[in-house]
Amino acid sequence: MMTIKMDWAGGLKFKGESAFGHEIITDAALASGGEEAGYKPSELVLFGLAGCTGMDVIRILEKQKQDVTALEVEVVGHHDEKNYPRPFHTVEVKFNVHGRNIDREKLERAIELSEEKYCIVGQTIKNAGKVVSSYEIVPA
Repeated sequence: MMTIKMDWAGGLKFKGESAFGHEIITDAALASGGEEAGYKPSELVLFGLAGCTGMDVIRILEKQKQDVTALEVEVVGHHDEKNYPRPFHTVEVKFNVHGRNIDREKLERAIELSEEKYCIVGQTIKNAGKVVSSYEIVPA
């Protein structure tokens, strides 16, 4: 189980802290009434996927003794631009792997293992589990 908490910071901003003590701020675009003072929440979903699958792939390639010198993970979330709330209907992940004598089959296997077995963010996006809400009113 993982729990996070974000506190309203005025306007449309929310602030939270990572498990490692790093501050995170979300906000909305100026056109939506925000100040653009942080990440868009939908953007964080894509960053989460890139980081999660990137960690898996680099770890697997290192175990396979691949000489990786750099890895860039580019994630593109496609959504309907017109109809709100515009959930992502397709998410593309591209791995740009730099290195010496990278074995194509080993890279493909590393990506497959991340997609099918290891990346919790990718599994969550793919399987879209249910969201359950509750509330508590705290008198001021």
